[in-house]
Parts: sequence; structure tokens; C-alpha cells
Amino acid sequence: MATATKKIRRQRAAGELAVAQTRDLASVARILSAAGMVAGGVESPGACYLTAHVGDETAGVVGIEVRVDAALIRTLMVIESMRRRGIGATLVAAARTAAHTRGARMLYAISPAGDAAGYYARFGFAPAMADEMLAALAGTFMADHLRQHPEKRARMRTWSLDISRDGVIER
Repeated sequence: MATATKKIRRQRAAGELAVAQTRDLASVARILSAAGMVAGGVESPGACYLTAHVGDETAGVVGIEVRVDAALIRTLMVIESMRRRGIGATLVAAARTAAHTRGARMLYAISPAGDAAGYYARFGFAPAMADEMLAALAGTFMADHLRQHPEKRARMRTWSLDISRDGVIER
């Protein structure tokens, strides 16, 4: 006898910010495409996407790709009407936790060269060499994509953050 499974969805209070991993990769791809970001590779192995919701409305998305002990924030996007509410910071923190729990010791990020030039610096990221990031993340969709499209890589800034001590309790 087969039993039907009922999808249980947590109700969010109006205005409540919640971040959760998503399996709705088609929705992620639509959001990224609409923002003019690279939507290819969202289904690639080693990728993880977290979405932020304010109430029941999608507010943003962050995507990471992990390779052995390095991870890349390949996508960070907050819906324009939801900006300046701390959603980006919450997504960066969630990406950092997700990368660390997947074994990453170094977290990289990429951003358009002129767009929010110091945004990642607020979270402790330092400028990094693109070649260093590409070597550490060889085999991931975004690293391979940037390697194949040097004109795109030239328009990006690369950032890095050592997360090897995240979660370590010192006494």
C-alpha cells in the first residue's frame, strides 16, 4: 500500500528573514538570468545555492562551489527592492558556513570590477590573484568558465578569506 507524502512548508511571518538551501535550481537560474548573471552550471556537482526570503518573497540568492579545501562564492545577488536590509551580509555569512561545513579552508569570491568594489572587504576578504583562485577551484563550473572566457575574468575582481579557523573554539 502506497502512502502519499505531504510537503510541509514552514510559514514565515511577514518581514521575517530566513535563509535556506534550495533544490529549486530552475528558480535560481531564472533569478540569475534576470539579473544578468551567469546562470549556467547551477546544477553542477559541488554547487550549493541558498536563498533568502523575507516573509514568502524571495529576497536574494548566494551560490557556492566547493573543490577539496577551497570554495567560491560564485553568485551573490539581492533583489533590488530588498537591498540595504542586511540580506547580502546574511547571505555571505550563510555561504561562509556552508563552505566551511563542506571542508573548505579558503573561501574566494568574485565581483564585477566596478560594482561594489569594497563590499567583500567588509567581511574580511582581501584582494586575491585570479590565477590563485582558478588553480584552487579547477574543475568547478565557474573556474572553468572564467578560464575559457578571459574577457569576463578581466572584468572581475577576486577576493579571498581564510576560513580554516571558523568554528574552532580556543581555550
